[in-house]
Amino acid sequence: MIVLDENILNGQRLLLETSRWAPRQIGVDIGRKGLKDEEIIVLLRRQRNITFFTRDAGFYLPDLRHRNYCLVVMSVGQNEVAAFIRRFLRHRDFDTRSKRMGRVIRLSHAGLAVWRLRSQFEVHTAWSRPR
Repeated sequence: MIVLDENILNGQRLLLETSRWAPRQIGVDIGRKGLKDEEIIVLLRRQRNITFFTRDAGFYLPDLRHRNYCLVVMSVGQNEVAAFIRRFLRHRDFDTRSKRMGRVIRLSHAGLAVWRLRSQFEVHTAWSRPR
């Protein structure tokens, strides 16, 4: 399941809805508006196989890794979110749920930074061509 933070613009959500991914959004489809970061983490841990997208840099912490979800922090402009989500979900290293779970990831124009479950090191990955 793809879940967007409430800080993602509605227009970006609508762009994603036209693709094969049907995102849910905090405060609209899941949870309630105004959830605090800690409450979002609790919500994610109660679910399974969620990939959560946010622009809130406070989520990019290795301590937030969990086997039930993937956290993706996007360091891109607010009007670039949908394009980067699609690009990420097509990336050969993250194109299935099983490849994403247990990771905390930061997306930027330069590439991806990844904290994997049970790893002591952050890994940097370049953008690759989609399959």
